[in-house]
Amino acid sequence: MENPITNWRKRHKNPTSFWLHMLGIPSCFVVAPILLIARQWWLAAGFFVAGYVLQFIGHMVEGNQSGEEMLARRIASALKRRR
Repeated sequence: MENPITNWRKRHKNPTSFWLHMLGIPSCFVVAPILLIARQWWLAAGFFVAGYVLQFIGHMVEGNQSGEEMLARRIASALKRRR
């Protein structure tokens, strides 16, 4: 099994995609939780959504799928096979 950071770097080689993720990831997983603790619900939601939007734009620039999209496709495929 490959190192997760090595795998992540392989999928984020484009500098624009990389920097969009460097802004988006902390917005989602650092700033938004801090704002939730401070009871700034709408601002927290805004940072969370904006962070994910930046990451999805990064994947559009990169020309690959986000991890969430790959997971959703795997789940959909597994459910389809069960029918």
